Amino acid sequence: MPTHVVENDPADERGTLLAFLDAQRGGVRRAVLGLTEEQAALKPSASALSLGGLLKHTLHAEHGWMAMARGGGPAPSFEEAMKQFEQSFTLTEDETVPGLLAEWDELAADLEGFIRALPTLEQTFELPAAPWFPKDNTSVSMRWLLLHLIEEVARHAGHADVIRESLDGKTAFELVEEAEG
Repeated sequence: MPTHVVENDPADERGTLLAFLDAQRGGVRRAVLGLTEEQAALKPSASALSLGGLLKHTLHAEHGWMAMARGGGPAPSFEEAMKQFEQSFTLTEDETVPGLLAEWDELAADLEGFIRALPTLEQTFELPAAPWFPKDNTSVSMRWLLLHLIEEVARHAGHADVIRESLDGKTAFELVEEAEG
């Protein structure tokens, strides 16, 4: 891990979880540091992932989880969910890396405000019916949400490390140093 999360207040569970989530976001953010839009669209590995697409997908996933946690309306059909999933990896003509990063900043601030305003992290929300969710016990806590987001963003940060190193040889450690000036 190229960064260490500093726990400002050991008694602040929400702050600690949010700090770990933000650290993982940093891994994805740093992977696109200094790249052109063309470089961010390249797919240099055996997978179909580009850094721009991975950034968009990670933002899309976090947005989707926030909508579920807020009780954001009916879940899409399986077919629509799969279509949205596939489209989340490809930037459209009007999407740019800086634009997605700015949108992610707004979403991160929104998520933090939402989490900090909750009376308790034990508060739950229902998962929609989908083949990838359990059939029983479909209620999850806000604590679970934060831990899941940390897990998901960390997984994509790892993908981003491999893609970036495949593009220009820069490692996560070099990108941390570059980001810090």
